[in-house]
Amino acid sequence: MSPSSFEDVQRGHLLTEQVNPASAELDALSTEDLVQVFVAEDRKPQEAVAAASAALAQAIDAIAERLQAGGRLFYLGAGTSGRLGVLDAAECPPTFCSPPDLVQGVLAGGAPALLRSSEGLEDLSEAGRADLEARGFSAKDALVGIAAGGTTPYVHGGLTYASSIGALAIALACVPAEQVPMPCAIDIRLITGAEVLTGSTRLKAGTATKMALNILSTGVMVRLGKVYGNRMVDVAVTNSKLEDRALRIMSDLAGLSRVQGRALLEASKGSVKLALVMACHSLEISAARELLESCGGNLRKALRS
Repeated sequence: MSPSSFEDVQRGHLLTEQVNPASAELDALSTEDLVQVFVAEDRKPQEAVAAASAALAQAIDAIAERLQAGGRLFYLGAGTSGRLGVLDAAECPPTFCSPPDLVQGVLAGGAPALLRSSEGLEDLSEAGRADLEARGFSAKDALVGIAAGGTTPYVHGGLTYASSIGALAIALACVPAEQVPMPCAIDIRLITGAEVLTGSTRLKAGTATKMALNILSTGVMVRLGKVYGNRMVDVAVTNSKLEDRALRIMSDLAGLSRVQGRALLEASKGSVKLALVMACHSLEISAARELLESCGGNLRKALRS
């Protein structure tokens, strides 16, 4: 099915649009029973993500390879799917001290659509390509096209463009591939079933999507050497909470007192990685930076050097 044909397609057959028998009498339930329906159904996103673990692992390695070679990661979507992509991208710089343009969320309708519904824009397949072109999307980059129901023309347009120029195209949807094929090299399907509120994919589909994006971005950053063990060693120390976290990391990993840690953080200009390399090898900041760079930014390699 071509992107342009989605305007006339009937979507009632899609799994995300079907009626959930567990909530058929939702408006007649007591509030406690209503909550229990949600609780039971909200176990399904975790199961859906678990079932997609192989595709998620494949995507992490493929994205990391692109980023290590100088590429970037783009999330593309409309409505809830697009907003979740923007959210995940926005969390990467403060969590991993990554450059703001390394992971980007592209939402149909742009920034205004974050706060005000612009779902009508998702029907424009050419807009997906145009929005990527406006950001300089190229063959060395990676794209994750997010569409809960899998039919969004905006996302199909972006994925088709990414594939055509040799970029990495990854699809993420909550319907089976046999229902809606998507143009991609890696196909992630999160089968969450019919929603409690029929067709409201901000519910289970949105939850599964958020979980999958958490895994994707964190896994990629682990592969890029921005994590040591399970510690955010590439965190930017920009406020008191993050300074406290950095000092605890340095105490746990290098046995430094808070006074010693604070002095090293000041000397390293707030870089936990550099501070740990300086402490471990008794180096000045320039030598520590040179060692860390020679290890590709991987703290474990630098500490073992």
